[in-house]
Amino acid sequence: MFKAKHIRSIPAAVVRALVFLGLWIVLSGADLKAIPVGFGAAGLATWTSLRLLPPRLYRLRLRPLAALPFRFVWESVVAGFDVARRALDPRLPLRPGFVTYHMRMPPSPARNLFCTLSSLLPGTLPTGLDETGMLVVHCLDVEQPVIEQMAAEETMLIRILGEAK
Repeated sequence: MFKAKHIRSIPAAVVRALVFLGLWIVLSGADLKAIPVGFGAAGLATWTSLRLLPPRLYRLRLRPLAALPFRFVWESVVAGFDVARRALDPRLPLRPGFVTYHMRMPPSPARNLFCTLSSLLPGTLPTGLDETGMLVVHCLDVEQPVIEQMAAEETMLIRILGEAK
């Protein structure tokens, strides 16, 4: 008999299986003789991924999710111009260093997503956690509002994902 948590993981299993099968097809080509092996490999990979990383259910909010690409592109362009301006200025107005940021998200795939998105923006790079569990961020100018920017990004991602069920 299936428990409720098993039934809730069926959509995650289907999505993961399709992703793994798609990856198999991309790597092996569309050779029909390899498809049965691909199904086996995708099934084993799905089973393993569900054991190592159990699915968490999020209530995705579509409006903030739809705004994410626009916000990301805008912030990337603004930050890219700022980095280029600083790099091309003869005085090179850079004050590189590290700042620490207290993340509100608990350790989870959502927190990893936050760190990944933060690393894509020019001028900042999350480097890991310090001994107190705070996120250490390398930035080109420690006098810029990096902490406020990180807080805004985390808030946006929390709004998109909603609360984990």
